[in-house]
Amino acid sequence: MFCFQCQETAGNKGCSIKGVCGKEPQTSNYMDMLLYATRGLAIVNKKLRENKLSSKKAEHVIVDALFSTITNANFDDNAIIAKIDNVFRLKDTLIALAKEKGITLPEMDEVWFKVESHDYLSFASKVGVLNETNEDIRSLKQLSMYGIKGLAAYAEHALNLKHEDESLYEILEEALYGISSHDLGAEELTALVLKVGSAGVTAMALLDKANTSTYGNPEITKVNLGVRNNPGILISGHDLKDLEELLEQTQGTGVDVYTHGEMLPANSYPFFKKYPNFVGNYGGSWWHQREEFSTFNGPILFTTNCIVPPLKDANYKDKIFTTGSSGLTGSLHIAPREEGKQKDFSKIIEMAKQCNPPQEIESGELIAGFAHNQVLQLADKVVDAVKQGLIKKFIVMAGCDGRMKSRSYYTEFAQALPNDTVILTAGCAKYRYNKLPLGDIGGIPRVLDAGQCNDSYSLVVIALALKDAFGLDDINKLPIVYNIAWYEQKAVIVLLALLALGVKNIHLGPTLPAFLSPNVTNVLVQNFGIGGISTVEEDIKNWIA
Repeated sequence: MFCFQCQETAGNKGCSIKGVCGKEPQTSNYMDMLLYATRGLAIVNKKLRENKLSSKKAEHVIVDALFSTITNANFDDNAIIAKIDNVFRLKDTLIALAKEKGITLPEMDEVWFKVESHDYLSFASKVGVLNETNEDIRSLKQLSMYGIKGLAAYAEHALNLKHEDESLYEILEEALYGISSHDLGAEELTALVLKVGSAGVTAMALLDKANTSTYGNPEITKVNLGVRNNPGILISGHDLKDLEELLEQTQGTGVDVYTHGEMLPANSYPFFKKYPNFVGNYGGSWWHQREEFSTFNGPILFTTNCIVPPLKDANYKDKIFTTGSSGLTGSLHIAPREEGKQKDFSKIIEMAKQCNPPQEIESGELIAGFAHNQVLQLADKVVDAVKQGLIKKFIVMAGCDGRMKSRSYYTEFAQALPNDTVILTAGCAKYRYNKLPLGDIGGIPRVLDAGQCNDSYSLVVIALALKDAFGLDDINKLPIVYNIAWYEQKAVIVLLALLALGVKNIHLGPTLPAFLSPNVTNVLVQNFGIGGISTVEEDIKNWIA
């Protein structure tokens, strides 16, 4: 295997024996085959689209395939093999349609590639990342690939709420075509990367519209961290539609529902507050789950990525359920919803009824709900605080959490910030500092949590609104520092979206991506001011003072 798509990749070079995430070598290779097959499907559908014959099914299959290969999403070999089979079958159907209509398809290997499922592993080594031998071309292609994986995640969440944008499917196909091409040079691939970033802005806006039009605008909310005496279900991942249907089906059953990790922001949506069995949040970010799941006692539902495969003797190993793009060998997978129906969560609810209530691991409350609509209601107050010198700088500390000890930097950085600074956050990076007693500035909390990594759009809207409020002609003239932690591919599309918006001088850590070659890194540094992090003391001195 070879995989270097996440921040924790071995030695910051690449996982070649087993994934740090827990991915087995054959799982990684099956994923390489799935991506290769999906490239072929995208190329065919792109050609059909040019003739106004594109397949809606193909669009959705491409999104699912990309999302399923995100870090920590799917560890189920059989599920991935089934996806590969499905992609090949659909591609053959579309090839037949093209021939019937007299449409000439590109003579690209991915289009005409065929292989039986029992031979997938034999061919995997021929289609993986390292088969692109030019380091810089490989770097740019993978930057686009990881960007569209994050883009697909946003598109799938929006699709689950019946919101789509055809332009997003077009850019997915264009990017997969570009990644497959042997004719594009560094300049064309750099342009493709920025085009993916622009599509990221579109996707974030689409998902924001889908979430807020369905569940209302997030509002300032005190989120309970304690437990009750009823048995519970812990829901993780990112998909709000799954949460809605789980809450609907658990009403009156005596089973409570708690959020974990990236589901925390769901507590701030007005829609979900009507459910009396929606208790609050249990635990911290994704990588703490082995300890926190063992004390929860009840079943766990993964709606998307963020899975850490349990140890063999884990007491919760048989209580894990997956759905959507997620998968874990040995866990029960909840089937997709049929048109006009809800997913069937009856098995997880029945299991929960037989379990003890959760053990309390903390108490108290968290303040959440500072998405763009809520913050803009405070805009006058925020602007006045800046003009009066009460707020000197905003620090965007969005992104991901992770297991590396070096990530304690983000806790220490937040603690060391002067009292006249405000942190803008989204994503599970917040767990490094959202429980610190950082106080407020004239009633404005010093940590404004906009929500999931999916909600990073809110931070863009807030920054643009502040630019207008201060009458500036450039977002980079704002008193904002970007100190972003990354882990997986949704953070990549957020980064590319910021670059496409013209945001410069973003600091990325705890390490720069292993998939960036030295030359590509230099381009990002020279053109966009991308940088890393050093020590808390040095960074506070250089960025804040």
